[in-house]
Amino acid sequence: MSATFDVLAEPARRRILDLLLERPRLVGELTERLGLTQPGTSKHLKVLREAGLVRVRRDAQRRWYELCPEPLAEIDAWLAPYRRLWSESFDALERHLDTMPEHSEETP
Repeated sequence: MSATFDVLAEPARRRILDLLLERPRLVGELTERLGLTQPGTSKHLKVLREAGLVRVRRDAQRRWYELCPEPLAEIDAWLAPYRRLWSESFDALERHLDTMPEHSEETP
C-alpha cells in the first residue's frame, strides 16, 4: 500500500486517474488534457501501470489506458475508519449547532 501512496503522491498521476475514471483514453488525449509532453505522460503511465493502477489495451496501432480500481480498494479499506471518525465529528458538530439559539441579523 505504501508503494501506491508513493505513486499517488505525484499530482499528474492523480489527474491521469481522474481522467481514466471517466473512461479509457489514448495517450494523445491524456497528453492534451494534462498539458504535458508525450514522453512525460508516457513516463507517468508506466509508473501507474507498474503499480497496477492502470492497464493498457492494444487496438491495432493505438493503446487505450484504463483504470484498475483494485489497488485503490486497499487504500479505501484502510481509510474507512478515518471516514467514520470524520463523520462522527461532523455529526457531533451538527448536534452542537442544533442546540444553539437561532440568531437573526437585525437591520437598523
